[in-house]
Amino acid sequence: MGIPAIRPYPMPTERELPENQVSWRPDPDRAALLIHDMQRYFVDFFPAGQSPRNELLANIQLIRRTAAELDMPVVYTAQPGAMTREQRGLLHDFWGPGMSDDPGHKRIVDELAPAEGDIVLTKWRYSAFHRSDLADIIRGQGRDQLIVCGVYAHVGCLMTACDAFALDIQPFLVADAVADFTPEYHRMALAYAAERCAATIFTRTLVGLLSRSGLQPVS
Repeated sequence: MGIPAIRPYPMPTERELPENQVSWRPDPDRAALLIHDMQRYFVDFFPAGQSPRNELLANIQLIRRTAAELDMPVVYTAQPGAMTREQRGLLHDFWGPGMSDDPGHKRIVDELAPAEGDIVLTKWRYSAFHRSDLADIIRGQGRDQLIVCGVYAHVGCLMTACDAFALDIQPFLVADAVADFTPEYHRMALAYAAERCAATIFTRTLVGLLSRSGLQPVS
């Protein structure tokens, strides 16, 4: 029960990216960025100074800077910590009591600290849409795309992408800006997303398309 020890593993390469079923293209005028559960408690399960943690942080930083430059909405999720048994519900049966109330656990990692104007949502279940205003925030800003990065790929990130799909919001799961317990879980999340509910994409491709989209038509 609980989050397992995570061994270092290499980020997927572009050759390993599954074939997408859709030809969606990220557009800075349509997309919001979701930085999912990048709190110290979760990130510190990855060995410091090694893959995939190094690439995870660097790639999300790049995406975050690009979003800011393009005036895209940036939304974070953060679990509250010290949840009661009632608040955790069935999460307790799979994961135990979870995060404590330690401020060091709850804080979003320093490399990705929210900026003024960013939105931080309280996270209650796997999907960032559950018991939150995420859908209203996206639609309220005239957006219909959601770029998803963070941890863990096959749990909250994938479930959030599935819920975005169900709400007719085009999700983009960034293959090298998510990380997971094992490379197998990481690849499984990408494969399911590409085949069933999202477009998978690499950071450099995403940033390039967002930065150039104002210069060419978006399909």
